[in-house]
Amino acid sequence: MAWERSSSRQLCRLLLLGILFLPREMTSSVLTVNGKTENYILNTQLGVQESLECTVQNHTRDEELLWYREEGTVDLKSGNKINTSSVCVSSISVDDNGVNFTCKLQSNQMVSVSVVLNVIFPPLLSGNDFQTVEEDSDVKLVCNVKSNPQAQMMWYRDNSVLTLEKNYQIQQTSEYLQLSITKVQKSDSGTYSCVANSSIKLETMDFHLVVEDKTKPLPIEAIIAACVVVFLTLCFGLLARRERLMQLCIKEKDPHAETAL
Repeated sequence: MAWERSSSRQLCRLLLLGILFLPREMTSSVLTVNGKTENYILNTQLGVQESLECTVQNHTRDEELLWYREEGTVDLKSGNKINTSSVCVSSISVDDNGVNFTCKLQSNQMVSVSVVLNVIFPPLLSGNDFQTVEEDSDVKLVCNVKSNPQAQMMWYRDNSVLTLEKNYQIQQTSEYLQLSITKVQKSDSGTYSCVANSSIKLETMDFHLVVEDKTKPLPIEAIIAACVVVFLTLCFGLLARRERLMQLCIKEKDPHAETAL
């Protein structure tokens, strides 16, 4: 019994020593970005500057920090890496919408906090706003759109919602609104308005369509006949030139022919 008690005491002492001398790396450090400990979405606007500050909490030694923009690392100055690190996103643009920034511990990259930029902006419209086509041809009017929040899109003509004819077809995605017209006629000429309506602003872009008379193709028979005439004319011209040259050559070979006569 005494031996068992002694063994139990030794085991308890070993466990106590192990706890007291745990390596400092086991201490659970916590990261915050702008005071938040969990991933979050940052609402922002075009043209502004956003600052993201990452700080280590509960650390017992200096910790180096890493910043990532999507999958690529962000270059940090030497004085902007230890315990606290900041990145600035200046002049926010449309391309920054949805971009993910992540701060990580260099010693344990499983410890991280991510921020996704949610850039709020009104509809931005673009496209080929003037087209000239011939009758009976097909045409597409494509209105490209970027908007956050997403805008409701519609086609208008003469200040009224476009009436879909049999030869009209509309296709819409989050990036464009397309009007396809097959076998266009003169009556399809006019101005078509692409209207994008979001909770921020309503934007309009006009598309001008001009339908011209169909060009009549030249008859193939007439083209072939003209080519034959040109070919024969060239042939006769070459033959006539050859005969003239032959006569000159004969005169040069017999200079006394006229004297003899």
